[in-house]
Amino acid sequence: MHKTSRTPRALREALFQERGVLLVTRPAAAAPRPSPGQPGAASDFVSDLPDIFIAIRANGEILAFNGHVDLGTGIRTSLAQIVAEELEVEPAQVTMVLGHTEATPNQGPTIASASIQISALPLRRAAAQARAWLVARAGDAAQVDVASLLAGEQVQLTLADDVKTKPVEQYRVVGRSAPRVDIPAKATGELTFVHDVRVPGMLHGRVVRPPYAGRDSGDFVGTSLIAVDESSIANVAGVVRVVVEGDFIGVVAEREEQAIEAARRLKVRWKPAPALPDLNAPEAALRAAPAQRRELLGTGDVQAALAEGTHRLTRTYVWPYQMHGSIGPSCAVADWHDNRLTVWSGTQNPHVLRIDMARLSGLDEGAIEIVRMEAAGCYGRNCADDVCADAVLLSRAVGRPVRVQLTREQEHLWEPKGAAQLMDVEGGATADGTLTAYDFVSRYPSNDAPILALLLTGRVSSAPRMLEMGDRTAVPAYGYGALHIACDDTPAIARASWLRGVSALPNTFAHESFIDELAHACGADPLAFRLRHLPDTRAQELLVALAQAAEWREGARGSRGKPDANGLLHGRGIAYARYIHSKFPGFGAAWAAWIVDVEVDPQTGNVRVTRLHVGQDTGMMVNPDGVRHQIHGNVVQSLSRVLREQVRFDGAGVASREWGSYPIAAFPDLPAIQVLLMPRQSESPLGAGESASLPGAPAIANALFDATGLRLTHAPFTPEVVRQACATARVPA
Repeated sequence: MHKTSRTPRALREALFQERGVLLVTRPAAAAPRPSPGQPGAASDFVSDLPDIFIAIRANGEILAFNGHVDLGTGIRTSLAQIVAEELEVEPAQVTMVLGHTEATPNQGPTIASASIQISALPLRRAAAQARAWLVARAGDAAQVDVASLLAGEQVQLTLADDVKTKPVEQYRVVGRSAPRVDIPAKATGELTFVHDVRVPGMLHGRVVRPPYAGRDSGDFVGTSLIAVDESSIANVAGVVRVVVEGDFIGVVAEREEQAIEAARRLKVRWKPAPALPDLNAPEAALRAAPAQRRELLGTGDVQAALAEGTHRLTRTYVWPYQMHGSIGPSCAVADWHDNRLTVWSGTQNPHVLRIDMARLSGLDEGAIEIVRMEAAGCYGRNCADDVCADAVLLSRAVGRPVRVQLTREQEHLWEPKGAAQLMDVEGGATADGTLTAYDFVSRYPSNDAPILALLLTGRVSSAPRMLEMGDRTAVPAYGYGALHIACDDTPAIARASWLRGVSALPNTFAHESFIDELAHACGADPLAFRLRHLPDTRAQELLVALAQAAEWREGARGSRGKPDANGLLHGRGIAYARYIHSKFPGFGAAWAAWIVDVEVDPQTGNVRVTRLHVGQDTGMMVNPDGVRHQIHGNVVQSLSRVLREQVRFDGAGVASREWGSYPIAAFPDLPAIQVLLMPRQSESPLGAGESASLPGAPAIANALFDATGLRLTHAPFTPEVVRQACATARVPA
């Protein structure tokens, strides 16, 4: 285990006191202030000190500051490359400081694949501005070191918007693959994860959660506790305190194993909670939920256009609740003393978390520091923020630092799930294959999951909430003659928050399955049909390049229900998508496409992906290897979600308590992944963190149709689902 240095709270203050330093800053009050959850979101709290983007010290040390965090995506490496490019130094000379609330600019949550395409821009300008000042100070001197240029001064430059940055054609660092700077320490065990943090005087805590697992709305939330029998743990050594507030229960002990034993043995009585609707087949529950219709787009007369078509299809697509499936349970350390609070956290939203901790603690945001540490991967919001609140309440109660780690069961039961989703589609085409109309309504339950301790203690209302996030990539990519696109926003049913792809992944499942079915109805090749109706030139070029790489043969078809000599079915599917945020018309991530080959055993229902080609147009790539790694991660997670993952529920709530009841893909399940990266270095950089996940579900669904002749519209495509579908359709086994 690792002891940690106190915090970076003093770093920014020290730099403003230092002599022989060049700072590029921006007054904190000038930071953008859109609403939380939007790209670039920030809190209302403003520090007295300016934000620092670049600090160059007389000893040659270069520090660069960004408010986003590295969730395992490699942005620490890529951001350092951006800074190094503009300063004309090697990336190894740049130290990135990420996500600390007291040291970095407030640039909002690390979400929406926005780190490189949005939050890196001020960093790039700051680096260019610093270099321009140094060059001007050096004058005509051939070689001058930084110390002599700074001459013991503290130089502060206010970040300008009109800074001239280096032309792309002069890049020598950006666009060149670079090894991830975080991997060596992770591989050797040297890195201090949040789980490894130890501070002087630290105690250990465990929480006891209510029985209504994975539910965070209803008048029973925060009001269900009847009694806690503290005498039940009287003989457990080392217990310091039992903390009870509302439905929040925690125990604090001298040692971790003592806290575990106390939490296990503590006797608690709860009121029964009302039964949860059946979410194992979520369509009925989603339809029964109250909804507010939100119109997104309307062009032409959809019903008239549908009536004119030869081919008219009506389909419903269903996506299940899914977990983030973080391999390590969430953990945090909190230290509340002298009316100041420090929290060591694996959050993806340090500045937003500070707002929540202020609401929980009653302290001013200026008295709270979030020290962002590496943690188990999430690609969305797991329990990382919830466990921070647990640690804060326990630290306040005992007046000492407290470390809290959740159990595997608690992480599985209480992490905010990726929301289920329902997509109703009607569309058609003429006899010659012209698309007539598309009527699309996505029904999405809210994923606004407040910090759990805020709910359990009654600090925030447990009334049903509704966050409008079902509209990602809700508009199809294809040129339908008439369009009606809407979103039915519904309150949360189960506790949910954003998961990689948010609503765009299920929406793409519907769009790309439907266009494939129209192509089949029109007797057209799936690739050729897409290309005919795609108005986006870059999308067309990506699909053509990927088809060439994957050796797509027009008109070729799979088994369509006719097994080979070994009783296996074979098929190939294609899908395309671009992750679009409908609330921000100009904001979209990379273009992505999959071509997938599958092998299906109709007797067992087992689906094996035998070959997978994925292509992506990310615009300018800062670190091509980093983009390739991102794509691999997207593909692996998507395969698991499409073929295996579904949260199981019972009447009380979430029932998937461990990996046996929530299996994820393992190494033997993975095919070789061939990645095609489009050369677009002269274009603007785009988000790469989520795009490649979107085409996965429809590409596999389309490949399964090619293999079996069956259209599967309810994910995931588990062996049980595929076997039953084949048996019902009497596909030969």
